[in-house]
Amino acid sequence: MTMVSLPGLKDLIDSISRERNLPRHAVQAALREALLKGYERYRRTQNLEKRHYDDNYFDNLEVELNVDEEGFRILATKTIVEKVSNTDQEIGLDEVQLVAAEAQVGDTVVLDITPDQGEFGRMAAIQTKQVLSQKLRDQQRKMIQEEFQDLEGSVLEARVLRFERQSVIMAVSSGLNQPEVEAELPKREQLPNDNYRANAKFKIYLKKVREGPQRGPQLLVSRGAAGLVVELFSNEVPEIEDEVVRIVAVAREANPPSRYLGPRTKIAVDTLERDVDPVGACIGARGSRIQVVVNELRGEKIDVIRWSPDPATYIANALSPARVEQVRLVNPEGRQAHVLVTEDQLSLAIGKEGQNVRLAARLTGWKIDIKDAAKYDAAAEEQKIAAEIASQQAQKGATDDAEDLDSDRVSTSSLADWELEDEADLSEESDET
Repeated sequence: MTMVSLPGLKDLIDSISRERNLPRHAVQAALREALLKGYERYRRTQNLEKRHYDDNYFDNLEVELNVDEEGFRILATKTIVEKVSNTDQEIGLDEVQLVAAEAQVGDTVVLDITPDQGEFGRMAAIQTKQVLSQKLRDQQRKMIQEEFQDLEGSVLEARVLRFERQSVIMAVSSGLNQPEVEAELPKREQLPNDNYRANAKFKIYLKKVREGPQRGPQLLVSRGAAGLVVELFSNEVPEIEDEVVRIVAVAREANPPSRYLGPRTKIAVDTLERDVDPVGACIGARGSRIQVVVNELRGEKIDVIRWSPDPATYIANALSPARVEQVRLVNPEGRQAHVLVTEDQLSLAIGKEGQNVRLAARLTGWKIDIKDAAKYDAAAEEQKIAAEIASQQAQKGATDDAEDLDSDRVSTSSLADWELEDEADLSEESDET
């Protein structure tokens, strides 16, 4: 059987395997695909019959790679027919029966169609090299997807490699004894307090594993995701890992709207055990546990509060460290609350540029208005809220009426069409009569 010689094939496969961090079988699979594309290019240039080659024309071909003998063969699976119309995919019955008398029409045979060493051609070799490079990249993407797909939403160790535009390219390891792969930390996912110098190490949150022919790193990581705080607390607090304490909600502002504000997080925790203090468990003795998380987040402020099924209590806790006098749920259906505080607590409850109340609103899911308790007029506020609710209901009613009117118009139009069709049918019947 003919074989195209590839001197140094074994060393080439070993070299690519080391450089690309790919197993040898993956490199061989990529090489077989590349050689097949090279042969297709060779056949197109030798198209003496001016035949049209569609996308599936060469599906009956395969490459047999012989690493030990350092060469390859091209094999074609052909169907046995009485009369051959396509020599690339069919073979005559008479020709096959010279070798195998039991052959019948409809059977398939595998034939060696390897071209001579010199016939393969320069263009085919160039095509093979280009396809091999692409297939190796595809294999790397596939390996990364398989390795990291189940790790989405977890915290990994990473170190800074380089900078591309405003993104930081980091080396990430899955912890499965596999080589490091590159990940992208975009500008919007970075923390303002981080110093991303070369080789600096960080804990990052694996946000997404990109799929498809994506250029550049496939892993999208974050330092600003709320999930990073959750995972860091889970690692530091045994009660969370043992499910004695649970994290109910997290609100994080990792990239504040103003440079005068620092990153801040509010986290609500709860427990079903009467003897366990969930807030104290997260803070630790003398703040030892929470301090580890704060250090990892480069000094980010973190408020750990107790979750409560009572909305008023939960809102009051969420506005920590401010002391709340009263919480009035003025519009429970609209999840709107007025929080009354003393004058000296007003600025603390609102926070610098509204950060504290903004995070509390995100944490609880309620619209929170901070009011001075001394100046609060309950009756006037209730009238104002009632007027707002009535206005909203009126607008909603007007919208519903408009939708009903449009529906009636459609129905009337359809009815008119049916009447016209009935008249046309009656007219046709009378004409036939």
